[in-house]
Parts: sequence; structure tokens; C-alpha cells
Amino acid sequence: MTNTTPRKRLFIRTWGCQMNVYDSARMADVLAPVGYAPAEAPEGADMVILNTCHIREKATEKLFSELGRLREAKAARRAEGGEMVLAVAGCVAQAEGAEITARAPWVDIVLGPQTYHRLPEMVARASRAAGAVIETDFPAEDKFDHLPEAVAPQGVTAFLTVQEGCDKFCSFCVVPYTRGAEFSRPVVQVLAEARRLVAAGAREVTLLGQNVNAWHGEGPDGRDWGLGRLLRALAEIPGLLRLRYTTSHPRDVDDDLVAAHRDLPQLMPFLHLPVQSGSDRVLAAMNRGHTAADFLRTVDRLRAARPDLALSSDFIAGHPGETAPDFEQTMDLVRRVGFAGAFSFKYSARPGTPAAGAPFQVSEADKDARLQALQALLRDQQDAFNRSRVGMTFPVLFTGPGRHPGQVVGRTPWLQPLHLTGPLSLVGTEASVTVLATHPNSLSGLLAAGAASQTVQPEEEPAPA
Repeated sequence: MTNTTPRKRLFIRTWGCQMNVYDSARMADVLAPVGYAPAEAPEGADMVILNTCHIREKATEKLFSELGRLREAKAARRAEGGEMVLAVAGCVAQAEGAEITARAPWVDIVLGPQTYHRLPEMVARASRAAGAVIETDFPAEDKFDHLPEAVAPQGVTAFLTVQEGCDKFCSFCVVPYTRGAEFSRPVVQVLAEARRLVAAGAREVTLLGQNVNAWHGEGPDGRDWGLGRLLRALAEIPGLLRLRYTTSHPRDVDDDLVAAHRDLPQLMPFLHLPVQSGSDRVLAAMNRGHTAADFLRTVDRLRAARPDLALSSDFIAGHPGETAPDFEQTMDLVRRVGFAGAFSFKYSARPGTPAAGAPFQVSEADKDARLQALQALLRDQQDAFNRSRVGMTFPVLFTGPGRHPGQVVGRTPWLQPLHLTGPLSLVGTEASVTVLATHPNSLSGLLAAGAASQTVQPEEEPAPA
């Protein structure tokens, strides 16, 4: 008999990092067995989840602005005879807790990043309760042990969280307080999920973690594995053409990880390695645990192992106590390394972090001026790197149709978007492309003469890890 029970509609809005993107997908996976299917917009949805990020500037203000709009959508849904369950998830939920429901009492659920495996139970409780359900503790059980094995297809490229939390306690960062202590998933669990992603069509998998190269998971042999060894095991999965990982800490780049960059063709020659500052005095104030020279030595080791490696990084302009000479040391480091891309921000205080109350706060005018100078230098370096690809031929993984008819888009080994005219049958394959030109946000190219796409068939049934 055909099941005619109407599906409930779920809309998730995601802010912030790639890990939040992964978390949103897993929340959808958790809710699918209890009848929720994706919706394109919050209007008319039976449940709306706002998955928040505390790293972004004015994150709390953006959340409450969105909640104000959703209050009207929730009232409209009720006027139609339906109900909208409204949930706030992620790092702002973890940090703000009951303050969210105090300011926005129409919110039904507030949940932290470690508790989304409990969502079906929370929804049931919210439907019975007179007040909001708040779950922002750090449960003793591993949430990954309680998530459904089946994962919704993410596409040709997919994210896989292997590590959460951070023990570094950088002065400017809220992650240790919102995501908790470092936790590494065991090898068997990671390999099983990677096989499922490949079986669902993924050809590139990016390993995620707040400090992903601090990952040390239990191996099937009962011993502790490092990230380099995990990457080697993942590279053996048939059908998995490319591997990436983010975000890393310079202190956790060990020799085995450097060797993996040398030995694994599946490991792409692009690494995001945040340095934040080029001044040892500022790095110490940030509690980064490394010096500028340490960072440069790490870069030299990586480039010796993989000469075509390109780097991106994170920078903060105007951390408390930063002087003009300190900032110039950051500019010197950028000139010496040469980055293919970067994320740069002016310092913004996060409540509860040590830097928020530190003396010698830098003026907004100085922060603005420094950030503009830094971003101009970084843009020049990124433009130069992109121009250096023109005329080169290398494999591109095609991920989907382009914006224009007859166009397909893909990713270069260095994560640059590239588009060309070609058949949709290229999607999900890797083929050699010659770069013809650069554009503001992408490259364009032409299939190389005689190029044949590489498609490796995944295992029909995921093998046990």
C-alpha cells in the first residue's frame, strides 16, 4: 500500500563555516526518518532551523534580526491552521542559551552543536511543552554514534567531519567554549561514512574539523592514528578521486602529514593554514603557540614535499596591542610566503574571550586602514596566482552545470572555480583542461586535446572498514 502521509517541510538556514554546512546536512538526515523533507523557503515550512556561527561579526544581531522576520512567518503559518517549529542551532545557540528565548520567546528549540542527534526528541518535547526546549550541554555520549548511517547525497564534492572542538584557546576565539574540547572520530566510523558518500556520488571529500590536523582517532588496530595515516586509508577507497582537509593549525603539521602531501596524488595541492599575524609579540598575545619563524619553517617543509602546493590563510588586523611595526611584520610574512587566497578580518571582540577585555584596544580607524592595506596585498597575490595558471593544463573535477547554457563548472586542484563549454556528461568526472583566461572569481578553459575523463566506479556495496 502506498504511504499517503503528507511530508512535513523543513527549511535550514546556515551561516558560517563548512562544518556548519555539514551539521545542517546531518540535522536534515536526523529529521528525515520522522517525516521532514527539504523546503526551498521558510514561508510555509513546518520547521525552520537557523544554524548559527559565532565567528562572524555581529552574529547575534543577525540572528535576532532573522528571528524577527520569522516571528511573522510563524504567525502566518498558525493563521493557516498549521504550526512552525522554530529552532536555533550552532555556536550562537551554545553561547547565548536561554538568552535567545528570553529575547525571542517564539523560539521553540535552542540546541548546541553537540546535541543535534537528539533533534527528533526535542521536536516531540517542543510540541508538548508550554515553553522552549533548551539543550546546550556537552553530552557524555558521542553524537556521531547516534546519527543515522544513511546520508543524503551532497553532490560531487562532499564534507565529512572527523574532528570537533579545540584545546588551543586562542585569545580571540569562542570555539573552545561553544564546541568544547577536541574530539576525534574513530577510523572505522570515518571510513564507513566516506564510503557511503562515494557510493552516493561524491568524488571529492573534504575532511572538516575546528582543528582538523589535531585529529588522532582510534584505528581498527586499536592504536592511535594521525591525520596522515587516515588520509592514506581514505585514498584507497575506489571512486574517491580527491581529498582535502580544513581547517588546520600550524602547530599540528607533523612529519607524517607532510609526507602524505608528498605521497598521495589524491591529496590536492592546496592547504588552508591560518597564521593570523606575522608578529611574534602579537602571536604570543593571541596564544597561538607558534612564532612567525615556526610558521615559515612549516611552509618550507610542505613546499619541499609538494612543490606545487598553494596556501591560503587567515589574518586578523588590529588585535589588541598590535602596533604599526607589528602589522608591518604581518605584511612582510605575506610577501615572503605568497598566498593563493586568504580570509582577513579586522579584530572584533567576542564576549567571554580573553582578548575582549585586554588593554590597548586598537582604534577602528587603525584597524580599517590596516585591513585595507592587507587585503590589497592579498588580492594582488591571489590575482598573480590565478594568472600563473593561464596556459597550464591540469585535471579539473567537474561539479555541475554552469550559469550559461552549454557550460559546465568544476574545481582545479587549487580549489579555483573553472568553467568551459562542454557536455553535462562531464559532471562527476575529472578531465584535463587547458586554462585560457582568468576572471574576477573564476578561470575559463578548454578541454585539452585528446582529454579523457576519469571516472572510477565505487564499490557497489560499502565494505566494512
